[in-house]
Amino acid sequence: MKHNQGSRISCTKMASSRKITIYANKPACASSARLEERRRAAAAARSEKDRKPENKPDDFIRYEDSEEEDEEYSMHAVKYSKSFVDYLNIRERNGIYNAIERLRVSCEHGTRHMLTHEMFKEHNIKLGNMNKVFCSQWLSDRQVVFGTKCNKIMVYDVVTQKLDQIPSLVGRREQGPADGQCGIHAAQINPSRSLLATGARNSSEVAVYRLPTMDPVCLGEVGENGAHGDWVFDMCWLDDQFLVSGSRDTRIALWRIRDELPVKEAEATDVPNYKTIVPVSVKDCKSAQKVRAITYNKAFEEVAALSLNGFIHIWNAHNFKQKLSRKLPSCQENVCLAVQDTGMYAVGCRSYTLLLDPRTLQPIKKVPSRYSGCGIRSASFLGDILTIGTGVGVLMFYDLKAGKYMESSLNQTRTVALKASKGWVYPDEEFMDVIQHIKYTPAIYTHCYDPSGTRLFTAGGPLPANLYGNYAGLWQ
Repeated sequence: MKHNQGSRISCTKMASSRKITIYANKPACASSARLEERRRAAAAARSEKDRKPENKPDDFIRYEDSEEEDEEYSMHAVKYSKSFVDYLNIRERNGIYNAIERLRVSCEHGTRHMLTHEMFKEHNIKLGNMNKVFCSQWLSDRQVVFGTKCNKIMVYDVVTQKLDQIPSLVGRREQGPADGQCGIHAAQINPSRSLLATGARNSSEVAVYRLPTMDPVCLGEVGENGAHGDWVFDMCWLDDQFLVSGSRDTRIALWRIRDELPVKEAEATDVPNYKTIVPVSVKDCKSAQKVRAITYNKAFEEVAALSLNGFIHIWNAHNFKQKLSRKLPSCQENVCLAVQDTGMYAVGCRSYTLLLDPRTLQPIKKVPSRYSGCGIRSASFLGDILTIGTGVGVLMFYDLKAGKYMESSLNQTRTVALKASKGWVYPDEEFMDVIQHIKYTPAIYTHCYDPSGTRLFTAGGPLPANLYGNYAGLWQ
């Protein structure tokens, strides 16, 4: 007996529990008496429905389902449960991982409920005189790592509200601050959550740290054998060892990270040390001008890169060869790229978010921004929720299932949006001129959900490049 398990589980809105057959064709709860009782009740209901008065002509004849289909439906009814109460009972009895039942909770249910009921409240995080937060990732359920434009890698503890700075890795051919430093633009964690890849002291280099200790592992250098001659804007993991980085020099590099430290070397000193590595392969991204964002599409096993001249480029993840490039409808301020678990891409543009079919790269839908010309600065998928960070300090939430922006359950005429606080801006003369004419709001350059989806970290700073300031907030 075959069941379309994937389609049934995917339609679960909150939780699903599936009993796994061990020794027989029926689970332990599927007794013959119970199944027979269901069959008799279904047959009686059909007989009552099909009862017709005498001398009624047989102009219309309806055929019933076969007994095999009835039996299949009965088996499905006793094997699957979409009740959250059943989920909790099974988890308390056997735990999440067991050989009898398979349990699953929708990753977005709590997030959707908190958003529609307006339960998220902002807690402002003071960053002192740091300049613009460009990237962030949750290290655990209580720690967030983020990188700034002033080349600082910081770890924030949401419980103690303390900030710790992680020393940046320095290469052998370090350049001066004016040439090599433009900030930490990327922070990515590998699938097993054992390594963190981010920027180094020189923004053209790649630094890798070991988790959860944040000890340095290696540094991908610049130079004759190095990968990039300009700032690294983004990177993504293909698996636990292979990392891809994209740079402003239009080149894409493939790195292999081996987290191997000899025992004798580890015992010799208490000071963390690291090695320098060279890329496995470096290739020019054809038809590109400054690779701005890069992501790995696990569903199609390909790497997608976004360039500032309005092209999206697809690379084969197996042989590291460029497959195709396609011109996007808009080439204005394409700075962020996200991919859904199903493979669909989202590209942030100046006034809308573009959804692309991963098979053809044709636009599926243009999601217009509710704030004209605000500029989409960050985007991410959480199940069927597309979270959009704008350049005017507002986060918007687009429901892919409903095909519209998420609406509040408390007031259906109002869409769900989170408005960030002002943060901090250095009060120079240009800033004083800005606030006299318009209301200042920070740009949301980065945002990320915690593993439960019930907390959201947002960060950024002033949108003009020459303004100095920062913003960070925790929504929970």
